Amino acid sequence: MYILENTMLKKTIIGLGLSSTMMLFSGCMSDAGTTTKNAVDGGAKYEVKEGKYSSYYVNTQNVGKYNKGRSATPTEISAWDIDVMPDGTGLPMYDTKHGKVLLDQNGEKIIAQGSVEYGNELYDAQCAMCHGDFGSGGAGYPSLSGGDIESLTYQLQNPADAEPNEEPPSRRIGSYWPYASTLFWYIQDSMPFPHPKSLSNSEVYAISAYLFMENGIEIDGEELDEEFIMNREEFLKVKMPNADGFYPNVDTPEDPAQGVRNITEYLSEQKNYGAGTRCMSDCIKGEVPILRIKNELNDFNPVASTVRDLPIVEKNTDVQPGQEAYNNSCSACHGNAAIGAPVVGDKDAWEEVTSKGLDKVYHNGINGINGMPPKGGNMDLSDSEMKVIIDYMINSSK
Repeated sequence: MYILENTMLKKTIIGLGLSSTMMLFSGCMSDAGTTTKNAVDGGAKYEVKEGKYSSYYVNTQNVGKYNKGRSATPTEISAWDIDVMPDGTGLPMYDTKHGKVLLDQNGEKIIAQGSVEYGNELYDAQCAMCHGDFGSGGAGYPSLSGGDIESLTYQLQNPADAEPNEEPPSRRIGSYWPYASTLFWYIQDSMPFPHPKSLSNSEVYAISAYLFMENGIEIDGEELDEEFIMNREEFLKVKMPNADGFYPNVDTPEDPAQGVRNITEYLSEQKNYGAGTRCMSDCIKGEVPILRIKNELNDFNPVASTVRDLPIVEKNTDVQPGQEAYNNSCSACHGNAAIGAPVVGDKDAWEEVTSKGLDKVYHNGINGINGMPPKGGNMDLSDSEMKVIIDYMINSSK
C-alpha cells in the first residue's frame, strides 16, 4: 500500500508524533485486528480483514507513547525545509547558509541570482564530467538537453509489428518535465554527485538558467542569452513546454486530498494503464518475441555537432601527465572523502594503497576493486592510459 505525498500535506505529517505517523502509514488499525476500511494497492481496493488486506499484513499492534524530543528551532527548520513546489513556494529570494540569510559587507541581504554565462562555467566544472558537454549525456548518466515533445508519443514495439519503432521517447528536461521547480530542487538537494548540497542558491539559479538555455526554454517569449540573469522573479515566469502533458492532476493546493483522490480514481481503472486483467505467470501465449534494446547513452536530438573549428589553444605546460584524464574520469570519487575512495592528496591513504606494490595498484585500477568498477567506469581508457592516471594520483599524494 502507498500513500501519495501531496505538497500541502507535508507540513501536517511533520507535525504528527511518531505514533500518529505510524497509524497514518499503516492505513488501518484496531485492537481486534479487524476493520472494514479500504486500502489502496496498485490501484485496486481491498477490504482489510483480520489484520490483512489482500495478502499483506497491516500493523495491528497497540502503540505506546514515544519521546518526541525537543522542537526544532526556526533556523533548523529553515535549513531542512528547502522543498520547491510547482507554484514557486520554496524558491529562495536570498543566498543562505545553514538556514540563515547571508549578508554583504554593508549588512544587506545577498539576493540569490546567477547568469547563464556563470551557469555555463559552473556546469563545465561541476556537471560535465558526468552529463557531458552541453548536457548531451555521459556514460551511465542521463542527457539533460535535446529531445522534443513529439517524441513522447513514440512507443518501443514488438519486432514482429508491421512497422516496429526502435526510437524511444526523449524524456529530457525541456521535452518531458512539467515543472521548472523540479530542476532547481534536484540540483540544490542532490548535486553535484561528489558533494551534494554544496552549491549556493545563486549557483543553483545560474546552472538552472544554463540548462534552460540549452533546452530552448523561453521566458516572456524570449530565448535566454549568456547575459540573462536568473533569480526568483524570473524563475517564476518559466512555463515548461510539457506542463500540460501529465494526468491525472495531483497538484491541488486548495484541496490537498483531491490530488490523492484523482490518482486513486485513475489507478482504480486498470484499463488506463494495462489490459484490465491481472497476470503473474504464463502471460504470453505462444512464442516469446525477442525484444530489441536500444542503447540511449549519448543519444542527442538534434545530433550534437562534431565540428572542431575553434582556434587551437596551446596546452598548459603545468598540466601533469594523467591530470586531465583524472579530472574527467576519476575526480568525482577520488576528490571527495565522503565517497570512501582514497582522496588524491591524502598521503596516509595512498601510502596504504601503494604498500601492496605498484603492480597490484595498477591491477586494481584496471580491473576494479570493491565498489570501484574497472577503470573507474570509463572503459574507453586503455590500460596504459589508466596507469598514467594512477601515477598522477600517487605522485600528487606524496
